[in-house]
Parts: sequence; C-alpha cells; structure tokens
Amino acid sequence: MKVLISGASVAGPALAGWLGRQGHDVTVVEVAEALRSGGYAVDFRGPTHMKVLSCMGLMDELRSLATGGSPMRFVDASGRQLFRLPGEFAGGELEVLRSELSRVLYEHSRDVAGYTFGDTITSLTETSSGVDVTFRRGAARTFDLVIGADGLHSTVRRLAFGPESQFVSHLGYYLASWSLPAPVDGEAQYYNEPGRLASIGPGGAFTIFASPQRDHDRHDIESQKALVRNALAGMGWQAPALLRSLDTADDLYLDSISRVDVTAWSQGRIALLGDAAHGATLGGMGTGSAIVGAYVLAGEMARAGGDHRTAYTRYEAMLSGYARRCQKGGDRTGRFLAPRTRLGLRLRNRLLSTGFVMDWLIKAGQEVSSDIALPDYPLREPAL
Repeated sequence: MKVLISGASVAGPALAGWLGRQGHDVTVVEVAEALRSGGYAVDFRGPTHMKVLSCMGLMDELRSLATGGSPMRFVDASGRQLFRLPGEFAGGELEVLRSELSRVLYEHSRDVAGYTFGDTITSLTETSSGVDVTFRRGAARTFDLVIGADGLHSTVRRLAFGPESQFVSHLGYYLASWSLPAPVDGEAQYYNEPGRLASIGPGGAFTIFASPQRDHDRHDIESQKALVRNALAGMGWQAPALLRSLDTADDLYLDSISRVDVTAWSQGRIALLGDAAHGATLGGMGTGSAIVGAYVLAGEMARAGGDHRTAYTRYEAMLSGYARRCQKGGDRTGRFLAPRTRLGLRLRNRLLSTGFVMDWLIKAGQEVSSDIALPDYPLREPAL
C-alpha cells in the first residue's frame, strides 16, 4: 500500500522502517528543512523498550551514542550542592540525545522509505479508495493510508480530527533547551527559584518556567528567545551567562509542557502515532511509547494482512492503556522540576535527599515502562 507518514522525528521514521520492510510504498513528509539538531536527551528503560530496540537492530549503535546517563546535581545560588540524583533517574537504562536518535532512525529507514523535507500537508480528503492529500509545496497525491506522527502540534490531527484546543491541555509550564557555544564538562547543574529552573550541562542549556499558555509563533526563533529572556530575567546563579549564550543559539527548542488526550486514535484510513495521539512534552516516557507504538502498529498491519480497520483497532486496544499510564508522569514534571513556592522547593529537596524515595521513584518508572505484554509480531528483521 501507499502510506504517507507525517513527521520525521522519532515515531515517524520508526514506523517507516517497519512498514517499508514489509513491502509498503512509504513516504515521510517533514515540515522542517532537515533533521532537527539540538534538543534534550531522551531515555529508554525497562525490558519493553529494550525488546523493541533490539528487534529494530538498533541497540549496538544507540549504545555507542549513549550519554551514559546524566546525573542531576541541584545547587544553590553560590553553586553549593543541595542534593544529587543518579544518572539512572533521568537517563534510564539507555540515554541518547534526541537529535542522534532521530538521525539513527532516519538512516535505518531511508533505504525503504522516501523522505520529503521542508513540506507539510495542507488538506486530507478521504474517499472510498484512499486519501487525497495536498501539500504546501509538492504536488497533490493519493495514498491508501495516512499516519500522523507529527507530535504535540500535529497537522494530521488538526486536519482530520479537529482543532488542537480539543486535545492538548497546557500544564502550566514551558521548557526551553539549546546548545551552548562550547561543551561543558562534568555533571549537569540545576538551579531553582520559585517557578523557575535553569540548568547547564554536557547537553547544553535546559530551562523550565511556570507560565500561562502563550500564543507565540513557534516558527519565529527571535520571539521565542524573547519569551525565554523575559521568563528568566533577574534569575541568579549562572542564569545571566546562560541567557547570553542564547543570543547566538540557532537550535532553540521551546514548547509548553502539555498533555495530549485523543479519545480515538483513528478515523477511517487516517491514524495517529506517538505524541500526536498521547503526547506528554516531558516526563511521560513519550519517546519510549513512540517506539513501542510504531512496533505495535506495524505488527498489527502485518497480522491483519493490510486490513487497516482491523490493524488500527488492535493497535489502539493493545497500546492505549499502556501509553496513558506512561503519560501520567508528565502531569507532575513541571511541579517536580520547578515548584512554584519556596516551601515547595524545600519539601522537594528534602524528599529527594532521602535514598529510599529515590529508589522507589526509579523502580516505579521501570514498572510503568514495562507494563505491557508485547506480542512477537511477524516483522522482518532490518538489515543494518
């Protein structure tokens, strides 16, 4: 079948590799002009994530790119350590930069799928025999299936399911990250003031700040930089130097911390995958869920012999409960990393200085990430 996938970050290329090796004619369209650079590290944890990465044939390459986990050292304004979280808390069993993961998935799939960068879908019209698709730049085409793997602000979801406001809930915070001009050695350091967090580490700069929802232009980097500067203005520690580095940054990532809730992940020939269906910007194991979701959707397509109705139904039945359990972690991320009051900061710091609390949190994350029984689908092993 002719399959169009919107989005070339994580879920899209993962699915493209599976479907292309099943023999489908797969096209991936991505609004960015090239694979995105920058971005924070993402992690995989527990046997479910490890199983899917192994099935994809990616484990050795990703391990060679692993950050080794990033311990989180929280400090006061003078740089004195308040407490330290071990690398496995944030980094799981395998942590890599999002940009590196995206590149590996692209390289893993480009021999069996076509990629078009710098374009986006402008309309979707389903007929009895396919989906007629128009693009901002490219010629109109007809596909048998369309998959929206285009993230929190999914174009496919907006066109086929309804406006973003119906599905995306703002959770009261924003995050921003960017590369620093020079690499920073040693452990990442995190500094808090009420409702704000600033961090400098090997992966660059990372900030979180409490804010009502902003109507900013997600494609205008200068307006995004202004938003970050205003949010962190007057902050102590190394925040002034961090903001100076923002002046020359060309890979700023800024978005709200939000949750996506879609009642049904498919309509006719169109389906949603990854963050477009069940996203949580940070802390909801979205990257792991996206990889698992691509495996399940491709597996059910293979089992159903191309019957998309059966495949979509089974895919959602298999994955929805798991994805939503993982997603719940994102509801607490902003409040955990940047409590809004000094009392909240003191309580958080005291709890995380307690060994058994940390052990419990790590164990709970591993249990949630593995709370699904994955079938062994008849998927062809990739030849890397």
